Amino acid sequence: MKHFKKYSLSAIMVVLLLPACSKFDEVNQDPYLVTEDQVQVEYFINGSIVNTQMDPHIAERIFVLYWNTSGHKQFGGGIATGTHNDGWSSDYYSSGYMGGWLNSINSGIQVAEAKIASGNIKEYTNNLLQVARIWRVYLMSELADTFGPIPINAFQGENPEFADLKTVYYFLLDELKDASSKLDIAVQGPDARFDPAYGYDYSKWQRYANSMRLRLAMRLSEVDAGKAQSEFEAAASLPLVTDAAHTFKVAETGGWSALTGVMTRTWNHFQLPATLNNLYVGLGSVKSEDMLSAEKHPYIKAANYAGMKFEDHFTIKTNDPYAGYWFDGLPYTIDPRAYESYIIPGDVMNPQFNTYGGDAASITERDLLDDDGNVVKALDGKFTWNGIINGDWGTKGAKNQIRSYIGTTPRHPQKFRDGTSDRIFFGAWETHFLLAEAAVRGWSVPVSGKEAYEAGIDASFAYYDNTFGSSISSYTAVYKASEDYNRAGTSVSWNHTTEPPAAETKNFINGYTNAPGTVSVAYPANDLYEGGTVKNDHLTKIITQKFIAQNPWLPLETWNDQRRLGLPFFINPAVENPLVNMPDLNSGNYMTSSVKFFPQRVKYPSNIASSNEAGYNQAVQFLGGPDAVLTPLWWAKH
Repeated sequence: MKHFKKYSLSAIMVVLLLPACSKFDEVNQDPYLVTEDQVQVEYFINGSIVNTQMDPHIAERIFVLYWNTSGHKQFGGGIATGTHNDGWSSDYYSSGYMGGWLNSINSGIQVAEAKIASGNIKEYTNNLLQVARIWRVYLMSELADTFGPIPINAFQGENPEFADLKTVYYFLLDELKDASSKLDIAVQGPDARFDPAYGYDYSKWQRYANSMRLRLAMRLSEVDAGKAQSEFEAAASLPLVTDAAHTFKVAETGGWSALTGVMTRTWNHFQLPATLNNLYVGLGSVKSEDMLSAEKHPYIKAANYAGMKFEDHFTIKTNDPYAGYWFDGLPYTIDPRAYESYIIPGDVMNPQFNTYGGDAASITERDLLDDDGNVVKALDGKFTWNGIINGDWGTKGAKNQIRSYIGTTPRHPQKFRDGTSDRIFFGAWETHFLLAEAAVRGWSVPVSGKEAYEAGIDASFAYYDNTFGSSISSYTAVYKASEDYNRAGTSVSWNHTTEPPAAETKNFINGYTNAPGTVSVAYPANDLYEGGTVKNDHLTKIITQKFIAQNPWLPLETWNDQRRLGLPFFINPAVENPLVNMPDLNSGNYMTSSVKFFPQRVKYPSNIASSNEAGYNQAVQFLGGPDAVLTPLWWAKH
């Protein structure tokens, strides 16, 4: 009888504490030697998927502080201004991936292959091998998209060699193609409890593999277009994740475990970033008045209102078109998903009002101060709507009590914070938007660009209705026909590709004197896309909608799209003072966009260089630049 070595047992121990894996209580022999009969592949798959959810320690550092911030899904500094934390990176790479999730799934693959070779199999063993391979692809892609070059053949008992990203992606695409083709979707078993995503519904695993192939193929669009197209077209003809029932999702819990919700820590506030706010406001022609209760109607501002201008207290050294303004009310029109994804400040009677942060969550009255600490202007953030710009605000930030205060800024509602949601790894909307992008590129896909684009919007709206009981799908007809521009200069309607004017005249109020005025507000120039001259073409529409739809569960993917395409328009960090770790962004060029103004990757943890010097040197060589936050990945814009 075959036995498995200690390194496999370490992966088994990952799932020992899970209630669903109580059968491991039977493994009570030599802890350094377990038999083939005692080790089941589904235990490894279950343990890897569950632990990839990330316990709160790792989730806060990676999902929240790295991905969410880099993907402009929340207000925050840190990596967004070029810094990193070696401890966070080490926890994720070494303890999480190499010591846990990826180790576990590789062990599962080895066990499955050994069982098949020995003939010690069940009807579903081959399917479990393919599922494990598919899930390993996701894990490796997540790791590669975060750091860059990674090992392909790790866990062989010696320090692995690193592979360049082209080699990694080709391997991942081959794995998806092969594993998907070898799944027998008519087979049933094992126990569905050991698959927290699909309950071993192999038809769904096959759809997920094919849609993952779309995702990874599209990642190569700007550097290896031929490979991207051939892989994408082949996968597009296969069953895909196109319906809510196909969603790859895992149920979250409260407390502290691998399944604890990634956004449950009470000290993280998930405040609305200015980048996302500029995409929301004005998009879709749906009026706030039609979506909000009567008590909020007096706070709704006219469509041509810019806000109150406080140039001495709000940063102006950034390319946000509304820099220097504070919006003292609610937008006239806004994407309906905004009010589902963020709570309005002061809306304490809303059942979704999140009180994390204590009393500060409900306090809306804050002041603007002078240099001596005296009150210049008392403001009330109740029923107001403002996104926050990151970066260095200098003395303006020190004198401004309202701009990033918990109670005065929109932030995620309770439904995303309390550990009762499902964390989504792949939603149907993403497949539709990928197909729409492929159609725009002229690739052969089984649907038109418009049809796929609108299906993606419908799927995103339906997510809120089906999951949380909203009714925003009732607005989709108006929304999809809208030719109104958001603050970035993009409209919803597929048929409307007219570029916005260079600027629009807006009314404003001088916040210090209360005097009314008018101002010409220019639409921002996104130099990272088409030289900054295009704001409303089909690709911009697609990525705008994809960015909004991926909120809040897929910040890594929004970061990936921005690195790949320069879309959607990301606001630069403020530079009232120089940013030490982002020296190329300064007071002379903050109105332009550059890859040097946004994080491009996470720096490798230092323990890689100390434990595998040869592998680390390979990785840096493949990077083509220094091991730094601002070094672009192979598939990204340079």
